[in-house]
Amino acid sequence: MDTRNLFSLQGRTALITGGSRGIGRMIAEGFLAQGARVYISARKADACDATAKELSAFGHCVSLPADVSTVEGVKGLVDAYSRHEKTLDILVNNAGAAWGAPYDEFPESGWDKVVDLNLKAPFFLTQALTPMLRTAATAGHLAKVINIASIDGVSVNPQETYSYAASKAGLIHMTRRMALRLAPDGIAVSAIAPGAFASNMNKDARDHADEVKGRIPAGRIGTPEDMAGAAIYLASRAGDYVMGSTLIVDGGVTHARG
Repeated sequence: MDTRNLFSLQGRTALITGGSRGIGRMIAEGFLAQGARVYISARKADACDATAKELSAFGHCVSLPADVSTVEGVKGLVDAYSRHEKTLDILVNNAGAAWGAPYDEFPESGWDKVVDLNLKAPFFLTQALTPMLRTAATAGHLAKVINIASIDGVSVNPQETYSYAASKAGLIHMTRRMALRLAPDGIAVSAIAPGAFASNMNKDARDHADEVKGRIPAGRIGTPEDMAGAAIYLASRAGDYVMGSTLIVDGGVTHARG
């Protein structure tokens, strides 16, 4: 057994949505460190461009701004990526949104915005990129799709984030279904359910880490290395036999919730 290259992504291409900040950026930097050519996408072009410029210090990183919450936006991103590469080894569906409001006041806009980005976009982006993933899978290794879910799709959060929890639970189940469909094509689909990581979406972990860590069995919030390590495992040869599963990366919170 030769494990020296088990986690290598040398020579592989990766597209990461929501890659300009937070968890997407953590994964992008980790993939670059393992030798991948990385393309990041985000709705805000300036932020996407700035992050790609910073990450270029670690390897090949290109900004492809896009709004993937619509099918038209998905098509635009696929077209933009296709101008750079003919195949795709790794797709990370990370772009996401959250919305919180009391049950009696929860608006339709808070439902549609979240579900469109968190659940619809991963399906239609993966669907559109499947031909390029299939082509990559003919090069002697599996292609990978990694959906970024949440522990709120696994266990119940006390916050009233109805559409967010439903979308992430749906994404976890959709991961299982897509994995069965795409495995014969040499495409392994899996998911990560993060817990508390500092980001614009998780402002509590970002701004009140000392308070938040008191509710985490591990005694701390997640680090960029924790997220990068999980994604590298699933994206590399090391994770080839993981199909349809969701890797929970939360310091034990899900089990503590009971």
